[in-house]
Amino acid sequence: MNMAASKPRRRSVQLERVDIRLERVESVAPDATVRHVDQLDSETLEAVYAALSADRSVPAAGTGLEPGEVIVFTDYFRVERA
Repeated sequence: MNMAASKPRRRSVQLERVDIRLERVESVAPDATVRHVDQLDSETLEAVYAALSADRSVPAAGTGLEPGEVIVFTDYFRVERA
């Protein structure tokens, strides 16, 4: 049996960049994931602060934030896709 060696193939994959924004909410659904600001790691806290202080979206990569979860800061903020 003759088995030819194959060369490894390289594939380029472009990942979709996902931005998130924080939206102030008056109430929280009973089944929502809720995290308090003091539970966030430093990178996530910086992203939350940047989003709130500049009222802008931020890249989701590296934050650990998921759309639909709620962050408790001075008010309740739901994470949304931008």
